[in-house]
Amino acid sequence: MLTPAFLQPGDTIAIAAPARKITPEELNTAIEVFESWGLKVLLSPNLFAINNQFAGSDEQRIADLQGLLDDESVKAIISARGGYGTVRAIDKLDFTKFLLSPKWIIGFSDITVLHSHIHKHFGTETVHSLMPINFDLSSEDSKQSIEGLRKCLFGENLSYTISSHPYNRNGVTRGILVGGNLSILYGLLGSPSDIDTAGKVLFIEDIDEYLYHVDRMMVSLK
Repeated sequence: MLTPAFLQPGDTIAIAAPARKITPEELNTAIEVFESWGLKVLLSPNLFAINNQFAGSDEQRIADLQGLLDDESVKAIISARGGYGTVRAIDKLDFTKFLLSPKWIIGFSDITVLHSHIHKHFGTETVHSLMPINFDLSSEDSKQSIEGLRKCLFGENLSYTISSHPYNRNGVTRGILVGGNLSILYGLLGSPSDIDTAGKVLFIEDIDEYLYHVDRMMVSLK
């Protein structure tokens, strides 16, 4: 896979909102954190626009994403939050300049649309990570996730230790990690952005779903 350049102090990270609306107050902590890393923070032009539950109209959100994808000075794009809306933009984005100057695309939940599309068509690494709305320096879990994101973006080694579960199957494996939000992956089935899992390690996440919904989505993916 193609790996974008790791960040260095002085680089620019942009915040966009391709899905649900966001307020300036909800971004304050993340902006402070990014600046403490030595990064410049760029806010997309329509970041605080509102159109019903969306962060502006489809046209505004598409224009913001396209502008950041095309901007060579932007080294990473992080989504302010998830929700719903990225799927309405994905087919109208042009990744030509992105491929000439790859950058980190960061987020989870609804941002799975971008992860899946980019992995399938362009073989470029992206980051499944917490987003600015989730930055909470009073939470130890959040602080650990923020530090993990910093290490990832700056090219430092990452390792994870996860408690075992009775359903685990013992073994050793290697592979490209793909996946994201289960509901989004389910919604992408049969589309040009449908996930490619052949020979890869699949990771899925979701919240607030009935167990029979989860089962239905898993069976469909199978």
